Amino acid sequence: MFVGGPVFTAEPGQDRATALAVRDGRILAVGGAEVAELAGPGTEVVDLRGRLLLPGFQDAHVHAVMGGVELGQCDLTGTTEPAEYLRRIDAYARAHPEAAWIVGGGWSMESFPGGVPGRAALDAVVGDRPVYLTNRDHHGAWVNSAALALAGITAATPDPPDGRIDREPGGAPGGGLQEGAMALVEALLPAISPGERLAGLLRAQDLLHTLGVTAWQDAMICASNGYPDISDAYLTASADGSLVSSVVGALWWDRERDAGQIPELVANREALSAGRLRCGSVKFMLDGVAENFTAAMTAPYRDGHGCATANSGLSFIDPAALRDYVTAVDALGFQSHFHALGDRAVRDALDAVAAARAANGPRDTRPHLAHLQVVHLDDVPRFARLGATATIQALWAAHEPQMDELTLPFLDPDLAGRQYPFGDLRRAGATLAAGSDWPVSSPDPLQGIHVAVNRALPGGGAEPFLPAQRLTLAAALTAYTAGSAFVNHRDDTGTLRAGQQADLVVLDRDPFAAEPAAIAGTRVALTYIRGERVHAAPDA
Repeated sequence: MFVGGPVFTAEPGQDRATALAVRDGRILAVGGAEVAELAGPGTEVVDLRGRLLLPGFQDAHVHAVMGGVELGQCDLTGTTEPAEYLRRIDAYARAHPEAAWIVGGGWSMESFPGGVPGRAALDAVVGDRPVYLTNRDHHGAWVNSAALALAGITAATPDPPDGRIDREPGGAPGGGLQEGAMALVEALLPAISPGERLAGLLRAQDLLHTLGVTAWQDAMICASNGYPDISDAYLTASADGSLVSSVVGALWWDRERDAGQIPELVANREALSAGRLRCGSVKFMLDGVAENFTAAMTAPYRDGHGCATANSGLSFIDPAALRDYVTAVDALGFQSHFHALGDRAVRDALDAVAAARAANGPRDTRPHLAHLQVVHLDDVPRFARLGATATIQALWAAHEPQMDELTLPFLDPDLAGRQYPFGDLRRAGATLAAGSDWPVSSPDPLQGIHVAVNRALPGGGAEPFLPAQRLTLAAALTAYTAGSAFVNHRDDTGTLRAGQQADLVVLDRDPFAAEPAAIAGTRVALTYIRGERVHAAPDA
């Protein structure tokens, strides 16, 4: 029994309650004093002490296993200082003399001129072994000369069709690899062992529970195109009971192949659905990111002088073929999960969903588009019409160096004003879900919710970024609970009503009772899955 505080149900049109009862892992009742009267002599009573009770958060787009693995590698997150990167790399290399490669990541593009690091600095701290470090968005890598030599990358090496080798004057490789060029070195990395993948998953699960995340969709569970297959970690954890959270696994669409891979997806859906793991989603990665000019846009990028270039980004999958592929997997009952960052990629994804709807009729496949950095005004109302969910990564919708120095100066002005249009999407009737894309950015839902409401990072100082696109606190919380539960086909979670599974979070305060600027200071006190407590903060 939870009493003594406000209860946010995430049910549309329902006032907040003040008591909630749980029995056998399910919500028995939600309401007021009449619910509290249900308590018997054996009831465990949790006094909320004015703190907010709400549904467990769900992350609709996260890379949990790889995030957990990276926590054990050379970690460059939490700073933007190049000198600190080098200090950490040097310390990690000294602490791991047995490692054939130095692998890790988390550096920020804002740390280097033009967002591109150089190999010379890496060579100075680790010259005897190859180094491979992904940036925080995992669309670029920083490598040293030893890694380039092992991969045979020289001035004569052409850029791959889906990527770019950053070069020094004269054409020699400079130490930065973008998008598909990363695979030239990544293919040589020592394989991550099954034990390391499992440890990464369990490390991630523990972290997510401390942040109130009770379920998630892993956006790349059975991958190719240079990305690792991490499905064995989920299968092992599901079989031995250590996977406590419910997970949807998104099966990777190999962009270098055609529809001939669909039977493999069907087989993997069967083979990789066990226990608390379900693999009924297919991940289509349509484009790159704006900071390295690979996100697919409807207008070309600008150069450093503000003049239009010939580059409007990359489409990793031919749009006409994409429509056929999505129609085919939709007919088989798969959800389509799109990485769509530029507005051309968003349009291609919506066109594919429209083609599937026209061919297959209404189906409960719940397609969703993640990232949505730029959405053309004409495409905003299509989400609701097509039943396509907008999965937002709210933490990115703020002024910060990667936006102000590496994005805004190079985007067409009309596109720059259409970034992360959460408010427009909601007003147009779109269902909003939310995800972190961790380890690209923080997995903490409350940090993302803060930005969704304030359109500014915690700490203030910067002007709100396109403030007309703010969400209310209730709308942001609903996206991270009911919205993501909808995307994950977990219809007995995400809201608090009788009969629902008791996945619950108690915050350390009621954020509705404070100013929006204080949301980021909120922490998770207690997390429950199926009525069982999986996390308690020290002062909970």
